[in-house]
Amino acid sequence: MNKYYVLDTNVLLHSPQSLFAFNEHTVIIPEVVLEELDRFKSESSDRGANSREVSRILDRFRTQGNLLAGVPFSEQGGSLRIETNHLDTTLPPHWDRSKGDNRILQVCKGFMEQGHPTILVSRDTNMRVKATILKIQAEDYLNDKVASIEKQYTGRLVVYTSSEIINTFHDDDGHTISPEALFVYDEPSHTIVPATLETNQFLLIKSTDNERHTALGRFDGKQVVHLRYANRNPFGVIPRNIGQIFMQECLMMSAAEAPLVIIKGPAGTAKTFYALAVGLYKQLECRPRDYHHLLICRPNIPMDEDIGFLPGSEKEKIDPYMRAIRDNLFLLLAGHNMTEAKEIAQAEDTVQMLFDKRTIQTEALAYQRGRSLQKYWMILDEMQNSTPRQAKGVITRPGLGTKIILLGDPEQIDHPFLDSRSNGLSYASEKMRGSKLCFQVTLQHDECERSPLAAEAALRL
Repeated sequence: MNKYYVLDTNVLLHSPQSLFAFNEHTVIIPEVVLEELDRFKSESSDRGANSREVSRILDRFRTQGNLLAGVPFSEQGGSLRIETNHLDTTLPPHWDRSKGDNRILQVCKGFMEQGHPTILVSRDTNMRVKATILKIQAEDYLNDKVASIEKQYTGRLVVYTSSEIINTFHDDDGHTISPEALFVYDEPSHTIVPATLETNQFLLIKSTDNERHTALGRFDGKQVVHLRYANRNPFGVIPRNIGQIFMQECLMMSAAEAPLVIIKGPAGTAKTFYALAVGLYKQLECRPRDYHHLLICRPNIPMDEDIGFLPGSEKEKIDPYMRAIRDNLFLLLAGHNMTEAKEIAQAEDTVQMLFDKRTIQTEALAYQRGRSLQKYWMILDEMQNSTPRQAKGVITRPGLGTKIILLGDPEQIDHPFLDSRSNGLSYASEKMRGSKLCFQVTLQHDECERSPLAAEAALRL
């Protein structure tokens, strides 16, 4: 049955390709949506770019037929149509007819009264609630949304096997474990079932006889192999828990082996700290040097018109947003026990020197468009505030020898139009799951190393 999908403006601003997401159905664009899109087309943000992209797509369809009557866009029977009718369809008398949202709902109600199966697609929760009041079926746009946060890929798994297999695994670094010998605990049935593993998944292997008898490993796609860097201390940093051991393993691997690393977890689990530590180790202590530059980007720097009005150079505009990076560098260089004023001043001078000599470079995420980065250690911090489009853009930027590290906490999102299912970090994590070029680790709340208060607050707040 052909259905009418009426798209809200926010769906198009989020994803211009949503026009093609309903192959066998009719996609309706109320004329007021065009008016609202027009307001954003001059912005230099992603929202402005998406508005212009939608306009180009509609203009292409305009040359292929009558948009008011409907232009086919798929072999399955789908068509695109701009709607200008249903001006006399009644709405609750206290609803403001001049509001764009209410006009979109009026179009939906008009089609529904004509007997067409009509569905409003909107990312606006209040809009979907208002649709329900009018008995209009409403849905969120889910095409680029991933699983709920508790079902998202973590890159790690607890598995069980016999003590004999664990002992044999420990005997020699060259020994491996067959995935057929591993099992997981299935909570619904309260039984042990065969484990299903993803390529590059990290494993805490426990004995079925004694849970304290354990081993750590990684599934390479064929066998479970030993961790190679568990006993290293990059830049003097010692891993304090299993999550940090897994994190160190994927960070220490070369760009040829692990060009993309995705690390998720709550505040205080040393994600940024560890990425900086290994990056400085690779750049300052390793010879020959694997990376020529250490670049740090954050997506929540406003890159539309307002940053242009700030005084100073690009670096001076970005610096206020990079204070957390400086804090981590100071802790890395000074440690927890430094108390003398002279030592503290020396550590602060060293941090400043790293920036002055461009050993560490900081840029806004939007400045990476169009670049091809060779031999970069590239840290993308706070990526839970990026869009899927931004995440895709940056992952497709690296040249040979570049390692990209995405960091963030999907439970702490500041972006008003993103959530734990639609942000760029979660999107990249789910889409790159199982790739032999991507290594992932999700740190847990009990692996917080910032302070007892930080750990307690992460659990309670």
